[in-house]
Amino acid sequence: MNAVLHEIRALARDIGFPVRRLLPSVKAQSVGPFVFLDHMGPARFAAGTSDGDVRPHPHIGLATVTYLFSGAMMHRDSLGSVQRIEPGAVNLMSAGRGIVHSERIPADVRETGETVEGIQMWIALPIADEEGEPSFVHYPEDLLPRWRDGGADVHLLIGELLGRRSPVAVKSATLYAALTLAAGGAFVVPDAAPERALYVAQGEVTLDGASVAPGTLLVLAPGATPRVEAAGGARLMLLGGAVLDGETVGYGRRVMWWNFVSSRRERIELAKADWRDGRFAPVPGETEFIPLPEG
Repeated sequence: MNAVLHEIRALARDIGFPVRRLLPSVKAQSVGPFVFLDHMGPARFAAGTSDGDVRPHPHIGLATVTYLFSGAMMHRDSLGSVQRIEPGAVNLMSAGRGIVHSERIPADVRETGETVEGIQMWIALPIADEEGEPSFVHYPEDLLPRWRDGGADVHLLIGELLGRRSPVAVKSATLYAALTLAAGGAFVVPDAAPERALYVAQGEVTLDGASVAPGTLLVLAPGATPRVEAAGGARLMLLGGAVLDGETVGYGRRVMWWNFVSSRRERIELAKADWRDGRFAPVPGETEFIPLPEG
């Protein structure tokens, strides 16, 4: 059996720093509840500038998950949350009916020239929770299960894997883990969720003997348990979960436009009008914002 349903190569762009987008894709709109995957950086930002800062912008109907490999970011939101995001931690912001946040590069990271790199994910909320109360929760690195499995360091971020469970609370069945393979290391991907994908963030690997370049998202076949190996070391992200409620089995879709996700197109239109007309709650201490895109 072929273990790979789809092989997705990143679409690179520059938004003040390099970003590689893997989801959504024409091949797969979602994997489990994940509807968005951006690989940010690596990038360095000059001292005394605002390069790399993401000004306040809104979200509805989704939860953002930020996980850094290096550097740091400062999160602020309309709930009054202020949280420095550092490597290994999980920061889960649930937008529900609406939230606004900014992500800025801390001054000390700019001054030292530290590289910033990480993964930004969106989880579509279940239909029953799309209009829920917004929230933000920070989970330090040491709260998240971490163990060795053969030649792999496994850092479980969300869900259950190989008998361990993460404390990160989400609204739907979700799997998310960071895998670091040492040179010559290998890992057998377990059949741990109905929909799964493996993202090769750094290093070249083989999957069941077939070469896979960095920057590739492999959407795995249901039930497949492929073996991934790295001759020179690699960093990967394992993601997936249950099929989104209201979707068709086989990688369905939500309505997505800009920073908004919903099961209802009319709700996206309302969110557009609310942001354009200033009806979202502001981020305390912030005066800038990203305007609604044209079109």
